[in-house]
Amino acid sequence: MHLAYPAVLAALLFCVGLYGVLARRNAILVLMSVELMLNAVNLNLVAFDVWLRDTLHAGQALTLFVIAIAAAEIGIGLAIVLMVYRNGGTSDVDRLRDTAEADGAAASDETSTSDDEKAEATA
Repeated sequence: MHLAYPAVLAALLFCVGLYGVLARRNAILVLMSVELMLNAVNLNLVAFDVWLRDTLHAGQALTLFVIAIAAAEIGIGLAIVLMVYRNGGTSDVDRLRDTAEADGAAASDETSTSDDEKAEATA
């Protein structure tokens, strides 16, 4: 089997995952797209390990580490998405960014008013 077949499949998977990360608004779909990209990397690691006929099978061992990291990423990512959904009522990535910017502006307004109050109290 030629190396080109799995390499082209991995490139297509990675491109689909990259498109999903850049174009999707739903946080769960973004996490699924990241998983697609990691699976494309795993496919390349195993394909090059077989093609190079590595006696230590380093590509396959590294693939197991990538799978473990992907499982941890999904677990933590879904926990964060569920917590944000409970608090905000949406998992839309754009709205999450807008609420974070709005919270930062509100916090800066509160600090400026408290500084004014401190200045009046000392005067």
